[in-house]
Amino acid sequence: MITKAPKGTADILPSQAYKWQYIENQIKKICEEFCIKEIRTPVFEHTELFERGVGDTTDVVGKEMYTFNDKGDRSITLRPEGTASAARAYIEHGLFNEPQPVKVYYLIKCYRYEKPQAGRYREFSQFGVEVYGSREPSVDAEIMALPMVLYKRLGLKNLTLNINSIGCPVCRKEYNKKLKEFLTANYDNLCDTCKERFDKNPMRIIDCKSPICKDIVKGAPKLLDCICDECSDHFEKVKKNLTAMGIEYRIDPYIVRGLDYYTKTVFEIIADNKNSNSTVCGGGRYDGLIEELGGNSMPACGFALGMERLLLTMEEQGVEIPGADVTDIYIGNIGEESNLFAQSLVMALREKGVIAEKDHLGKSVKAQMKYANKINARYSMIIGDTEIAEGKVRLKNMTDGTETECTLTADEIAGAIK
Repeated sequence: MITKAPKGTADILPSQAYKWQYIENQIKKICEEFCIKEIRTPVFEHTELFERGVGDTTDVVGKEMYTFNDKGDRSITLRPEGTASAARAYIEHGLFNEPQPVKVYYLIKCYRYEKPQAGRYREFSQFGVEVYGSREPSVDAEIMALPMVLYKRLGLKNLTLNINSIGCPVCRKEYNKKLKEFLTANYDNLCDTCKERFDKNPMRIIDCKSPICKDIVKGAPKLLDCICDECSDHFEKVKKNLTAMGIEYRIDPYIVRGLDYYTKTVFEIIADNKNSNSTVCGGGRYDGLIEELGGNSMPACGFALGMERLLLTMEEQGVEIPGADVTDIYIGNIGEESNLFAQSLVMALREKGVIAEKDHLGKSVKAQMKYANKINARYSMIIGDTEIAEGKVRLKNMTDGTETECTLTADEIAGAIK
């Protein structure tokens, strides 16, 4: 099986890589506009980081992590998401001493052992943003605005921003009591996973995908009706900031998010496709995370989205991604001397920013020109002994077939191409 990729992984071939590069470039550009800097963290961390940061009652920690003991008998886990690692780096490197808020983004590979399905893999790519050091509702609004603006630029349509507040630990404690009272009558009908959640984290039952559990929680108390005055005021200000930014939203009182570190604001962005709806982004506020990981009390807010899911949604909506860069010029050659001359010329052209290629297989001139067509070269030329002796060459436009004579120099050839 060494010639087949492991289940739940996928190769990104050159014919598809340009799509990823295009989206990644759009991401980097918009993060720059929002004054967000890149952070890069290790692909594996100490297992305890995710147990404490993500939460040991979550499916991610309980069922999906790739965990192993290294040669020093330390428990190590391939990161299942990016937030905990970014928070660890924030604490370890004293970023709390820098001017706040600290705003970072990442483009990373993550790992979760789950059933592979459309847009979901065991090794997947994630884009995320984290903002530390501000409790202001304007930050919540900005981290919701950024992916909405990104999707608009990428050409996605039929998007809905759903928002909710899950309150703070104080008002959530009271809500959990009410929720457990409501669920008690149907406890025996809950799925096994939700029975485990009943005492540890009953709010997670609202997020269960089981049809039976979904039906049971209909009519359950709404957390939004139970939050304290401070959390309610924060949520009202988030909505006002979104309105001021021209971002439309819808309140969904049943959004709870799947990870334990969330507080107050939570949100999801839903794409309405022809055959289905899919969540293409999720996030919110997590003011207790830094303290939970051993740092000082520090507010935080952020989101993450799966790149594979984003690409699948763009495909489902028929969004065209600009094609890969074409070759500017293909230089054919005849004979050993002209081959060396062509080798020198393509290097000189590349130094001038020209995308240049030549033959590397000793093909015939006819085969070389066929290859120039296959790689969509904009221009081509053939160099032989005569061209080298006269210092002139015919530059052919591969689109319309017209030819232009120019001197056999990188300066003139580059100028004619550009």
